[in-house]
Amino acid sequence: MIETLRAPFEVSGREVFVSASVGIAVSRTGQEDAAELLRNADVAMQRAKQEGSGHHVFEPGMGVALMERLELEADLQRAVEQHEFTLVYQPIMALEQSVMSGYEALVRWSHPTRGQVSPAEFIPLAEETGLILPIGRWVLHEACRQTVRWQRAWPADPPRTVSVNLSALQLRQAGLVGEVAEVLELSGLDPHCLVLEITESLLVQDTEATVAKLHELKGLGVRLAIDDFGTGYSSLSYLRRLPVDILKVDKSFVDGIHEGPEAAAVAQAIIRLGHTLNLRTVAEGIEEPAQLDELRRMRCDLGQGYLFAKPLSSVEFEQRLSTEVPSGV
Repeated sequence: MIETLRAPFEVSGREVFVSASVGIAVSRTGQEDAAELLRNADVAMQRAKQEGSGHHVFEPGMGVALMERLELEADLQRAVEQHEFTLVYQPIMALEQSVMSGYEALVRWSHPTRGQVSPAEFIPLAEETGLILPIGRWVLHEACRQTVRWQRAWPADPPRTVSVNLSALQLRQAGLVGEVAEVLELSGLDPHCLVLEITESLLVQDTEATVAKLHELKGLGVRLAIDDFGTGYSSLSYLRRLPVDILKVDKSFVDGIHEGPEAAAVAQAIIRLGHTLNLRTVAEGIEEPAQLDELRRMRCDLGQGYLFAKPLSSVEFEQRLSTEVPSGV
Protein backbone atom coordinates (compact mmCIF):
# COMPACT_ATOMS: atom_id res chain seq x y z
CA MET A 1 0.00 0.00 0.00
CA ILE A 2 2.76 2.44 0.94
CA GLU A 3 4.75 1.72 -2.22
CA THR A 4 1.66 2.11 -4.39
CA LEU A 5 0.81 5.49 -2.85
CA ARG A 6 4.36 6.74 -3.42
CA ALA A 7 3.88 6.61 -7.20
CA PRO A 8 3.35 10.10 -8.66
CA PHE A 9 0.00 11.04 -10.15
CA GLU A 10 -1.22 13.98 -12.20
CA VAL A 11 -3.57 16.74 -11.03
CA SER A 12 -4.47 19.58 -13.43
CA GLY A 13 -1.39 18.88 -15.52
CA ARG A 14 0.98 18.83 -12.54
CA GLU A 15 2.82 15.83 -11.16
CA VAL A 16 1.97 15.33 -7.48
CA PHE A 17 3.64 13.14 -4.88
CA VAL A 18 2.13 11.92 -1.62
CA SER A 19 3.32 9.64 1.15
CA ALA A 20 1.42 7.46 3.60
CA SER A 21 1.88 6.57 7.26
CA VAL A 22 0.38 3.34 8.53
CA GLY A 23 -0.35 2.37 12.12
CA ILE A 24 -0.83 -1.30 12.98
CA ALA A 25 -2.52 -2.68 16.08
CA VAL A 26 -2.91 -6.40 16.71
CA SER A 27 -5.97 -7.55 18.64
CA ARG A 28 -5.77 -9.82 21.64
CA THR A 29 -8.89 -11.93 22.13
CA GLY A 30 -11.19 -10.51 24.77
CA GLN A 31 -8.80 -7.67 25.76
CA GLU A 32 -9.70 -4.88 23.36
CA ASP A 33 -12.90 -3.69 21.76
CA ALA A 34 -13.00 -2.20 18.26
CA ALA A 35 -12.74 1.40 19.49
CA GLU A 36 -9.64 0.68 21.57
CA LEU A 37 -8.03 -1.20 18.69
CA LEU A 38 -8.57 1.77 16.38
CA ARG A 39 -7.13 4.15 18.98
CA ASN A 40 -4.04 1.97 19.27
CA ALA A 41 -3.63 1.90 15.50
CA ASP A 42 -3.95 5.70 15.42
CA VAL A 43 -1.24 6.04 18.10
CA ALA A 44 1.05 3.78 16.06
CA MET A 45 0.32 5.86 12.94
CA GLN A 46 1.32 9.07 14.76
CA ARG A 47 4.60 7.42 15.75
CA ALA A 48 5.19 6.37 12.13
CA LYS A 49 4.66 9.99 11.02
CA GLN A 50 7.11 11.29 13.62
CA GLU A 51 9.79 8.78 12.64
CA GLY A 52 9.13 8.97 8.90
CA SER A 53 9.30 5.18 8.89
CA GLY A 54 6.18 4.53 6.81
CA HIS A 55 4.61 2.16 9.31
CA HIS A 56 4.75 1.32 13.00
CA VAL A 57 3.25 -1.43 15.15
CA PHE A 58 1.53 -0.45 18.39
CA GLU A 59 3.40 -1.37 21.57
CA PRO A 60 2.21 -1.23 25.20
CA GLY A 61 3.17 2.11 26.73
CA MET A 62 2.84 4.08 23.51
CA GLY A 63 -0.63 5.22 24.54
CA VAL A 64 0.74 6.60 27.81
CA ALA A 65 3.47 8.48 25.94
CA LEU A 66 0.91 9.97 23.56
CA MET A 67 -1.31 11.13 26.42
CA GLU A 68 1.67 12.77 28.12
CA ARG A 69 2.52 14.55 24.88
CA LEU A 70 -1.06 15.75 24.42
CA GLU A 71 -1.10 17.02 28.01
CA LEU A 72 2.18 18.86 27.47
CA GLU A 73 0.81 20.36 24.25
CA ALA A 74 -2.29 21.63 26.11
CA ASP A 75 -0.08 23.01 28.88
CA LEU A 76 2.10 24.76 26.30
CA GLN A 77 -0.95 26.42 24.75
CA ARG A 78 -1.99 27.60 28.21
CA ALA A 79 1.55 28.82 28.90
CA VAL A 80 1.37 31.07 25.83
CA GLU A 81 -1.98 32.49 26.94
CA GLN A 82 -0.92 32.99 30.59
CA HIS A 83 2.62 34.27 29.94
CA GLU A 84 4.52 31.53 31.77
CA PHE A 85 7.77 32.17 29.87
CA THR A 86 10.81 34.09 31.03
CA LEU A 87 14.11 35.01 29.42
CA VAL A 88 17.61 34.27 30.65
CA TYR A 89 20.71 35.92 29.26
CA GLN A 90 24.15 34.44 28.62
CA PRO A 91 27.08 36.85 28.16
CA ILE A 92 29.06 36.83 24.91
CA MET A 93 32.62 37.90 25.62
CA ALA A 94 35.27 39.54 23.45
CA LEU A 95 38.02 36.99 24.02
CA GLU A 96 41.03 39.22 23.52
CA GLN A 97 39.79 42.09 25.71
CA SER A 98 37.84 39.93 28.23
CA VAL A 99 34.84 42.30 28.16
CA MET A 100 31.19 41.61 27.41
CA SER A 101 30.26 42.59 23.85
CA GLY A 102 26.70 41.26 24.05
CA TYR A 103 24.51 38.42 25.22
CA GLU A 104 22.13 35.75 23.96
CA ALA A 105 18.50 35.76 25.08
CA LEU A 106 17.16 32.26 25.80
CA VAL A 107 13.56 31.33 26.61
CA ARG A 108 12.60 29.29 29.69
CA TRP A 109 9.24 27.80 30.71
CA SER A 110 8.24 27.75 34.38
CA HIS A 111 5.42 25.19 34.53
CA PRO A 112 3.07 25.68 37.53
CA THR A 113 3.33 22.00 38.59
CA ARG A 114 6.24 20.50 36.64
CA GLY A 115 8.65 23.33 37.46
CA GLN A 116 11.25 24.22 34.85
CA VAL A 117 10.57 22.38 31.57
CA SER A 118 13.69 21.73 29.50
CA PRO A 119 13.86 23.73 26.23
CA ALA A 120 14.90 20.47 24.57
CA GLU A 121 11.44 19.17 25.48
CA PHE A 122 9.16 22.09 24.72
CA ILE A 123 10.88 23.88 21.81
CA PRO A 124 10.47 20.96 19.33
CA LEU A 125 6.83 20.62 20.41
CA ALA A 126 6.29 24.37 19.97
CA GLU A 127 7.74 24.17 16.45
CA GLU A 128 5.60 21.15 15.57
CA THR A 129 2.37 22.77 16.81
CA GLY A 130 3.09 26.26 15.48
CA LEU A 131 3.17 27.74 18.99
CA ILE A 132 6.76 28.77 18.33
CA LEU A 133 5.36 31.76 16.41
CA PRO A 134 3.70 33.53 19.39
CA ILE A 135 6.55 32.40 21.67
CA GLY A 136 9.19 33.68 19.26
CA ARG A 137 7.30 36.96 18.82
CA TRP A 138 7.26 37.48 22.60
CA VAL A 139 10.95 36.58 22.94
CA LEU A 140 11.91 39.12 20.28
CA HIS A 141 9.79 41.89 21.86
CA GLU A 142 11.02 41.21 25.40
CA ALA A 143 14.70 40.85 24.45
CA CYS A 144 14.70 44.14 22.51
CA ARG A 145 12.75 46.01 25.18
CA GLN A 146 15.06 44.79 27.93
CA THR A 147 18.16 45.58 25.90
CA VAL A 148 17.15 49.21 25.41
CA ARG A 149 16.57 49.55 29.16
CA TRP A 150 19.97 48.06 29.96
CA GLN A 151 21.74 50.16 27.33
CA ARG A 152 20.41 53.29 29.02
CA ALA A 153 21.31 52.13 32.51
CA TRP A 154 24.71 50.61 31.66
CA PRO A 155 25.99 52.22 28.45
CA ALA A 156 28.98 50.84 26.56
CA ASP A 157 30.81 51.98 23.44
CA PRO A 158 29.83 50.39 21.12
CA PRO A 159 26.51 49.31 22.68
CA ARG A 160 26.15 45.65 23.65
CA THR A 161 24.21 43.45 21.27
CA VAL A 162 21.40 40.98 21.96
CA SER A 163 21.17 37.68 20.05
CA VAL A 164 17.80 36.00 19.44
CA ASN A 165 17.25 32.60 17.81
CA LEU A 166 14.90 32.17 14.85
CA SER A 167 13.19 28.82 14.28
CA ALA A 168 12.48 27.21 10.92
CA LEU A 169 8.80 28.14 11.16
CA GLN A 170 9.60 31.77 11.94
CA LEU A 171 12.00 31.99 9.01
CA ARG A 172 9.28 30.70 6.65
CA GLN A 173 6.70 33.12 8.10
CA ALA A 174 5.58 35.60 5.44
CA GLY A 175 5.36 38.52 7.87
CA LEU A 176 8.69 37.98 9.66
CA VAL A 177 10.49 41.01 8.21
CA GLY A 178 7.61 43.32 9.07
CA GLU A 179 7.40 41.84 12.54
CA VAL A 180 11.11 42.47 13.20
CA ALA A 181 10.79 46.02 11.86
CA GLU A 182 7.82 46.66 14.15
CA VAL A 183 9.69 45.35 17.20
CA LEU A 184 12.68 47.57 16.45
CA GLU A 185 10.42 50.62 16.07
CA LEU A 186 8.40 49.96 19.23
CA SER A 187 11.44 49.19 21.40
CA GLY A 188 13.66 51.93 19.99
CA LEU A 189 16.55 49.47 19.65
CA ASP A 190 19.27 50.31 17.12
CA PRO A 191 18.93 47.56 14.45
CA HIS A 192 22.71 47.02 14.50
CA CYS A 193 22.37 45.88 18.13
CA LEU A 194 20.07 42.96 17.22
CA VAL A 195 21.64 39.68 16.10
CA LEU A 196 19.27 37.07 14.63
CA GLU A 197 20.65 33.53 14.85
CA ILE A 198 19.71 30.86 12.31
CA THR A 199 20.94 27.26 12.60
CA GLU A 200 22.97 26.00 9.66
CA SER A 201 20.47 23.18 9.00
CA LEU A 202 17.78 25.78 8.16
CA LEU A 203 19.87 27.19 5.34
CA VAL A 204 19.46 24.10 3.15
CA GLN A 205 15.65 24.40 3.24
CA ASP A 206 13.97 26.42 0.45
CA THR A 207 17.34 27.89 -0.43
CA GLU A 208 16.26 30.68 -2.78
CA ALA A 209 13.43 31.77 -0.50
CA THR A 210 15.76 31.63 2.50
CA VAL A 211 18.40 33.78 0.80
CA ALA A 212 15.76 36.34 -0.19
CA LYS A 213 14.32 36.46 3.35
CA LEU A 214 17.79 36.92 4.88
CA HIS A 215 18.54 39.80 2.51
CA GLU A 216 15.26 41.45 3.53
CA LEU A 217 16.18 41.09 7.21
CA LYS A 218 19.65 42.42 6.50
CA GLY A 219 18.03 45.41 4.84
CA LEU A 220 16.57 46.39 8.21
CA GLY A 221 20.09 46.87 9.55
CA VAL A 222 20.14 43.85 11.87
CA ARG A 223 23.06 41.42 12.02
CA LEU A 224 22.75 37.75 11.09
CA ALA A 225 24.56 34.78 12.62
CA ILE A 226 24.78 31.12 11.60
CA ASP A 227 24.45 29.04 14.77
CA ASP A 228 26.02 25.58 15.26
CA PHE A 229 28.21 26.12 12.20
CA GLY A 230 29.94 22.96 10.97
CA THR A 231 27.14 20.59 12.00
CA GLY A 232 24.92 21.11 8.95
CA TYR A 233 25.30 20.52 5.24
CA SER A 234 25.46 23.93 3.60
CA SER A 235 28.16 24.30 0.97
CA LEU A 236 30.86 26.94 1.14
CA SER A 237 29.73 28.38 -2.20
CA TYR A 238 26.26 28.80 -0.72
CA LEU A 239 27.71 30.50 2.36
CA ARG A 240 29.18 33.24 0.16
CA ARG A 241 25.68 34.15 -1.05
CA LEU A 242 24.34 34.71 2.45
CA PRO A 243 24.37 38.21 3.99
CA VAL A 244 25.63 36.89 7.33
CA ASP A 245 27.95 38.66 9.77
CA ILE A 246 28.80 35.98 12.32
CA LEU A 247 29.72 32.27 12.42
CA LYS A 248 29.15 30.44 15.71
CA VAL A 249 31.46 27.47 16.28
CA ASP A 250 29.41 24.59 17.71
CA LYS A 251 30.25 23.37 21.22
CA SER A 252 31.11 19.90 19.89
CA PHE A 253 34.16 21.42 18.16
CA VAL A 254 35.17 23.41 21.23
CA ASP A 255 35.03 20.49 23.69
CA GLY A 256 38.32 18.87 22.67
CA ILE A 257 40.02 21.92 21.24
CA HIS A 258 42.92 21.83 23.75
CA GLU A 259 43.65 18.11 23.31
CA GLY A 260 45.89 18.34 20.25
CA PRO A 261 45.96 19.53 16.64
CA GLU A 262 43.53 16.92 15.29
CA ALA A 263 40.83 17.78 17.83
CA ALA A 264 41.30 21.51 17.15
CA ALA A 265 41.38 21.23 13.36
CA VAL A 266 37.66 21.86 12.66
CA ALA A 267 37.41 24.83 15.01
CA GLN A 268 40.57 26.31 13.50
CA ALA A 269 39.18 25.84 9.97
CA ILE A 270 35.88 27.57 10.82
CA ILE A 271 37.67 30.50 12.45
CA ARG A 272 39.98 30.90 9.46
CA LEU A 273 37.02 30.68 7.11
CA GLY A 274 35.26 33.40 9.07
CA HIS A 275 38.28 35.69 8.87
CA THR A 276 38.64 35.04 5.13
CA LEU A 277 35.00 36.04 4.56
CA ASN A 278 35.27 39.04 6.94
CA LEU A 279 32.89 37.44 9.42
CA ARG A 280 33.17 37.52 13.21
CA THR A 281 33.47 34.14 14.93
CA VAL A 282 31.87 33.07 18.21
CA ALA A 283 32.90 29.90 20.05
CA GLU A 284 30.08 28.25 22.00
CA GLY A 285 30.30 26.15 25.15
CA ILE A 286 33.65 27.36 26.54
CA GLU A 287 34.04 25.69 29.93
CA GLU A 288 37.78 25.41 30.63
CA PRO A 289 40.63 27.96 30.73
CA ALA A 290 42.67 25.75 28.37
CA GLN A 291 39.91 26.03 25.76
CA LEU A 292 39.93 29.80 26.10
CA ASP A 293 43.73 29.93 25.69
CA GLU A 294 43.54 27.85 22.52
CA LEU A 295 40.72 29.95 21.05
CA ARG A 296 42.66 33.11 21.73
CA ARG A 297 45.65 31.57 19.96
CA MET A 298 43.37 30.87 16.97
CA ARG A 299 42.21 34.52 17.06
CA CYS A 300 38.55 33.66 17.63
CA ASP A 301 36.74 36.95 18.18
CA LEU A 302 34.02 36.11 20.69
CA GLY A 303 32.95 33.32 23.03
CA GLN A 304 30.26 32.21 25.44
CA GLY A 305 30.00 29.38 27.93
CA TYR A 306 29.99 28.42 31.59
CA LEU A 307 33.60 29.58 32.00
CA PHE A 308 32.24 33.13 31.78
CA ALA A 309 28.68 32.65 33.07
CA LYS A 310 25.69 30.35 32.90
CA PRO A 311 22.45 31.82 31.46
CA LEU A 312 21.37 34.41 34.03
CA SER A 313 17.99 35.72 35.11
CA SER A 314 17.35 39.39 34.45
CA VAL A 315 18.13 40.22 38.10
CA GLU A 316 21.38 38.23 38.02
CA PHE A 317 22.31 39.78 34.69
CA GLU A 318 21.79 43.29 36.02
CA GLN A 319 24.14 42.47 38.88
CA ARG A 320 26.68 41.34 36.29
CA LEU A 321 26.20 44.54 34.25
CA SER A 322 26.75 46.71 37.32
CA THR A 323 30.26 45.28 37.71
CA GLU A 324 31.15 44.96 34.02
CA VAL A 325 33.86 47.15 32.51
CA PRO A 326 32.01 49.53 30.15
CA SER A 327 34.70 49.69 27.46
CA GLY A 328 33.63 48.35 24.06
CA VAL A 329 35.24 46.37 21.27
